[in-house]
Amino acid sequence: MNTPRATARLQLHAGFTLDDARAQVPYYAALGISHLYLSPITTAREGSTHGYDVADHTQVSPALGGIAALRRLAEALRERQMGIIVDIVPNHMAAHPQNPWWHDVLKHGAASAHAHWFDIDWNSPSPALRGKVLLPVLGDPYDAALRGGGIRLAFDAEAARYVIEAGGTALPLAEGSLDAGALPDAVLAAHDPAEAAGRARLHALLENQHYRLSWWRCAPDQINWRRFFEVSELVGVRVELPEVFDAVHALTLRLYGAGLIDGVRIDHIDGLAQPAAYCRQLRTALLEAGAHRDAQGLQTEPYIVVEKILAPGEALPSHWHVQGTTGYDFLDQVGALLHAPAAEAPFTALWQRLAGDARPVHAQWLAARDRMLRRHFVVERRTLARVLAELAQSHTATRDWTEAAIARALYLLLRHFPRYRTYAGEHGRSPADQAACDLALTAARADAEGDPAMQALLKELDKWLSGAPLTDDDPARQRLAAHALQRFEQLTPPLAAKALEDTLFYRYAPLLSRNEVGAEPSGFALSVEDFHAACAQRARDFPQAMIATATHDHKRGEDVRARLAVLTETPARWVRWARDWVADAGAATRVHPADRYQLAQTLVGAWPDGLAPDDAAALEPWFERVLQWWTKALREAKLRTSWTDPDSDYESACADLLRSMAPGAPLAPLLQRAADLARDIAPAGRVNGLAQTLLRLTTPGVPDLYQGTDLWDLSLVDPDNRRPVDFALRAALLERPLPPGRIAPQAWADGSVKLHLLRAALASRQERPDVYALGGYTPLAVQGPAAAHVVAFLREHAGRAVLVAVPRGCARRLAGLQDAKAARLLRDTRIALPAAWAGAPWTDALADGAPAVASDGDGIALATLWQARPVSLLHAG
Repeated sequence: MNTPRATARLQLHAGFTLDDARAQVPYYAALGISHLYLSPITTAREGSTHGYDVADHTQVSPALGGIAALRRLAEALRERQMGIIVDIVPNHMAAHPQNPWWHDVLKHGAASAHAHWFDIDWNSPSPALRGKVLLPVLGDPYDAALRGGGIRLAFDAEAARYVIEAGGTALPLAEGSLDAGALPDAVLAAHDPAEAAGRARLHALLENQHYRLSWWRCAPDQINWRRFFEVSELVGVRVELPEVFDAVHALTLRLYGAGLIDGVRIDHIDGLAQPAAYCRQLRTALLEAGAHRDAQGLQTEPYIVVEKILAPGEALPSHWHVQGTTGYDFLDQVGALLHAPAAEAPFTALWQRLAGDARPVHAQWLAARDRMLRRHFVVERRTLARVLAELAQSHTATRDWTEAAIARALYLLLRHFPRYRTYAGEHGRSPADQAACDLALTAARADAEGDPAMQALLKELDKWLSGAPLTDDDPARQRLAAHALQRFEQLTPPLAAKALEDTLFYRYAPLLSRNEVGAEPSGFALSVEDFHAACAQRARDFPQAMIATATHDHKRGEDVRARLAVLTETPARWVRWARDWVADAGAATRVHPADRYQLAQTLVGAWPDGLAPDDAAALEPWFERVLQWWTKALREAKLRTSWTDPDSDYESACADLLRSMAPGAPLAPLLQRAADLARDIAPAGRVNGLAQTLLRLTTPGVPDLYQGTDLWDLSLVDPDNRRPVDFALRAALLERPLPPGRIAPQAWADGSVKLHLLRAALASRQERPDVYALGGYTPLAVQGPAAAHVVAFLREHAGRAVLVAVPRGCARRLAGLQDAKAARLLRDTRIALPAAWAGAPWTDALADGAPAVASDGDGIALATLWQARPVSLLHAG
């Protein structure tokens, strides 16, 4: 087998290796997982905790156990009919000498065999960078670093070579750039930066290298190579070149052909020059490499999913020939489904008062994009403007458009671009791409109202960036236009991500549960009808897409979001509580009310189960986790502090505020109030948690289980969501069956109710694979007083069916099923069934197949389904 039934994502690093993953195979097999889905396994920079800073694509990381450990893991999985999906990183690599290809570029410059493998501008308009690579690795300006010993010549005795030590890195010297005839001690003394003469010799030596050392702050204005987002430690790879593609994927193809892996997840697909062509090329290469997999009893068809953020209304192109996305779209849909739309207006009004900013969210989105364009992606804008200016100069009709004017027009188009990117091919844009570009052009021209020349230029730029052939059919101009389009399409994705996910989502927070990767700030809630439509579309277009509710990139855990969603059911109560709490927290602090409000949400949403607010010892690690999140959130917002210009006084004031809530401290009652509210809504949050879990396991697609989320997931943003997982606890809870009947309070508290829901639903997928893989998706009508609060659907294939029913927007009422009001609500609400299944006997898949009541002409009563737990999974046929 190699088409996944359900995956489990594991984060590998030196502290959790491939052999550590192998030790958990029995647990995941018992749970019902079909494939382990591994973070990158290729060699990363030394000390990497995530693997995305790939240093060597040609080998399985020795830090993870190497190829031998991968074989051991694969064998253990195959014994249980399980497999492996691996995360691959074709877009970028570590810009570090540990990367042998990059090391070769630093040593040989443009003459390196790998010089064109990376997206480097060797013809920089800056004379100082022409033929060189900028290395913004210095902690101080160049002269200060030189004088202060931050740059030194050193001798590597083991390798018998001289290196430049700078920025914590040992850099190679260009061949022939150093006269090393003397003994090492003499050579080093002659280049000692502590002496004026030595400093001058060291500077002269540096000027003769193929790289130019600079202060890290120079990167946004000067860097002459494409980065991953704005990360100067990661360099863009030109995987569109055949030889680069072959080198980057050789290991992956061998592993697939050998039956060690069954598919891939493609990281940051939107960073590539030609995503569609790349995906098709990769599928073809995997099919060729796996041509003999059938001899091992394995399918030859690879499973391929892409990390792709879809804008509202955007669909993944079918001609990419992939199974789908990694599930951010589903994460957003199921999250929005759990939120009551009526809360949006009062929550937004509260936020605007606290933030002191009444601008609509679209205006704040534009402000975030302005920040990124003006301060973070300056050189990328300038480089693209230069290419467009060269294109303009190549024709008499446009030669009077200056580079400065083009830069201003380009800024406006980028400012308003509504999604991650377009995928214009040699014949131009798709209708969807054209619609997005029309929106950007219309808004940009509105910004230029009263300037007809700028409006005309904007229209011309839009034409050049369309991918359509130019009217004069000049090959040189066509190449310039294609180059400009590629630069544009590789700039809009990092701009979108950094402006929205890593800026706006930290500075606009009516409710943090809706600030998540894949979400839009304008999409507060989703109707049942729209959720059904999205599921039906996925069943039709990408039935094997991965679907997730937690990832290594999420802003907060799935059960934090589920708990915060409960607040939308009684919005007036939350507005009063939050207003008073923020005011009381501000009596003696300079911390901004907006930041206090985000803290309040985090304390309530992520408050650990069982933590007592007067337990000082237990609070200390919790405070550290919250402070880690808060510091990151404050810096990402870039309002009162930032990564580039941290305000230590403000950050200390925030830390002081939190610590002033410790037991016995002046604001301890505030912590008690947050804990009390968290405890009050936690049961309802768990109901939401079960609902989104069952939806992930039963709607069309391949469900992914992120590590540790098999119990309640109250994590915060990374690195908090990558903490070690207690697998022994999970294995013990899985072996302990839940007693029949109503779920005991302890099972709710320790999360075993969620764990056993996972096991039962995964068993359903294992027992009825065709229903889930091939079955359609039929929304079921619900009648009665709770109809608006029920999501019910049927999936059927070849005379077998599953029925799913979960609540939404009424978790507070359903948290205590013994409540008389809740009982009446359920008794009088019924799920209607299609005629083919009316009167059919159903069994309860969540109770080991125990018989459920047969349906009648009026369908099935919710009271029958939700006697023991507020979610249902039934089998028929």
